[in-house]
Amino acid sequence: MNEKQAESILSEYLKPIFGFALKRCRNDQDAEDLSQEIVLRAYRALCIRDDIENVGKFIWTIAHNTLANYYRTNARQFIGVSVDELAEIIPDDGDDPSSGMIYSETCEKLHREIAYLSKQQRRIVVAYYYEGKKQSDISAELDIPLGTVKWHLFEAKKELKKGMDTMRRNELKFNPIKFDVCGTSGSIGTKGSNSNFFKSALSQNIAYAVREEALTVNEIADILAVSPVYVESEAEFLWEYGFLTKRGEKYLSNIIIDEPTTELYEMQDELYDKIAGIFANELYDELVKSPLLDDETAVSHIEIDDVVNGFPVFKRDKNFILWALIPYITAMSGEALFKETVTFEEAATIRPDGGQNLCIATVVHHDVKPPKYHKDLWYGPCWYGNGGVKIWQVDCPWSTERLGDKYVQEIGRTLSLLDVRERDGQLSISKDDLAFLAEKGYIKPFENENGLWICDNCVFLHGEDKVRQLLEIGDRIKEKHYEEFEALKKEYIKTVLDSTPKHVRKMQEFLMQYVCFSSDGWFILHCLHELVANGKLKPPTEEQKNALTTVVIC
Repeated sequence: MNEKQAESILSEYLKPIFGFALKRCRNDQDAEDLSQEIVLRAYRALCIRDDIENVGKFIWTIAHNTLANYYRTNARQFIGVSVDELAEIIPDDGDDPSSGMIYSETCEKLHREIAYLSKQQRRIVVAYYYEGKKQSDISAELDIPLGTVKWHLFEAKKELKKGMDTMRRNELKFNPIKFDVCGTSGSIGTKGSNSNFFKSALSQNIAYAVREEALTVNEIADILAVSPVYVESEAEFLWEYGFLTKRGEKYLSNIIIDEPTTELYEMQDELYDKIAGIFANELYDELVKSPLLDDETAVSHIEIDDVVNGFPVFKRDKNFILWALIPYITAMSGEALFKETVTFEEAATIRPDGGQNLCIATVVHHDVKPPKYHKDLWYGPCWYGNGGVKIWQVDCPWSTERLGDKYVQEIGRTLSLLDVRERDGQLSISKDDLAFLAEKGYIKPFENENGLWICDNCVFLHGEDKVRQLLEIGDRIKEKHYEEFEALKKEYIKTVLDSTPKHVRKMQEFLMQYVCFSSDGWFILHCLHELVANGKLKPPTEEQKNALTTVVIC
């Protein structure tokens, strides 16, 4: 073949050859050098050959052989000792024209397999093979006997050989899960809610991988198809904060990870709709008839309705009061009926940051139809007290979003200010503190040239006797329907427990005690939806949303 023919053929391959090199080199400069070398070798070969049947195959064979030489040269530049010492790990591919590629790919796999060694063995292998250190120097640096270094190198070589022949499983590599919900039942610590520990896909998938059985770091890494180095540090962190437990060298989830089905969600919706339909309507009707709703010594709330001649005109909004009393009584009544089979102390984990709680995560797969109101459940209920004043609050679709990690930091100030206001009067509180309470929705100040007026912007309950009388309304309804409600819940609870791994069953049993009872957020939400849908509860005004569903007990 003459030179012009060779140039014409290669002109069609210049761009593909550069692309081939670019994908396999560490930088553009190396890719340019490699592609030039491939073109030069191919040009020389074409000029002296006239018997080439498949020009494309011929050129790409030259490209692979040139790349193989490139890998061999560069491999020896950054490996501290001769790779021939690992000859029994890296196979000999003889005269195969693609042997260079096989060699380089095997080297890359070897590098990955090193990550599966134990921390100690990994340090020794890297120091010896990649940093070129003598065994005696490694012994001194790690403060271990020379014989231990030699033993680790021998064991590491066996592990590497085994790993090179293993097809690692990686179900979650292409289909990682994502927590739809990561909740906290109990008190949070200084690092905030449990969701703060599971912000990354890695942490979520580690916990998910060991939800049913304990696995080693390497086994988790196999499933996730990531380096064990990353799994190792993240698993240690989750274990330190109590989200994983250890069984020897294996990790196991210490959180509930629910994987509901469409059928389970339909069962849940039917259950909550039935019980909420009975309880919420009876509670509303009983409260509307109760004299407590009009008793300002029991329940106080006033709004500024108008301003006449510079003076405010006040009103009492019963609808707004019911928005607070219904969720509060729903959550807090029926205490005498509650049969606790698992205590909070038995189920909860005490975390190093001071939190004591259960972590509940939910993974909803793409083919599962979510439950009713799944986008409506925000946060709570939460309640705090300082011995004098208590605050109970829940976020819902009709309120603003007020609860969260900062809530715990701010509630102490709120409680102390409300306590001072109740004890010494509102004039004993500074304007800055009044502004703080107003911003949080507890009060609403109104000031003009005629003076300063402060309204109870949320619902205040006065005295334990009055609170008890309100809760007794809920007690009577729950007692009346107790057997009926328990029968309705039975099948749903059994279905949930049957799908719960044994090691977290006690946690799940604790939570199932509160289904449609006490402070079950789903139950409160269904009750409110029921009353809004049938028109008994009127939607709040925009101005009322920040103070909605808030009860202050003095």
